[in-house]
Amino acid sequence: QVQLVESGGGLVQAGGSLRLSCVVSGRTFSSMSMGWFRQAPGKGREFVAGITRIFGTYYADSVKGRFTISRDNAKNTVYLQMNSLRPEDTAVYYCAADEGRVIFITPHQYDYWGQGTQVTVSS
Repeated sequence: QVQLVESGGGLVQAGGSLRLSCVVSGRTFSSMSMGWFRQAPGKGREFVAGITRIFGTYYADSVKGRFTISRDNAKNTVYLQMNSLRPEDTAVYYCAADEGRVIFITPHQYDYWGQGTQVTVSS
């Protein structure tokens, strides 16, 4: 049974930073591609960033230059460092895992999901 557990969300002022973590268990983490998605109230789930098993990365245009995705295979953990946060970044953030080799930007292509962590950015 695969489990993804996110942490690190919270309330921060605009311009501030947060680091999200997602710990994966139940599969060989190093063989998985990982993604971060977010969902704001009344909106669909949107791709934020992804990282492959060989550390290739890809970002949504809206977060490029502000967010950084990384992984630590020794800790079975993927991170999302979020800097220069804006009120429009407010959402529930989810991590997702896929056993393929590429980064998918559509949610339905991911096999496993975490429960989400709330990020709120005040103006």
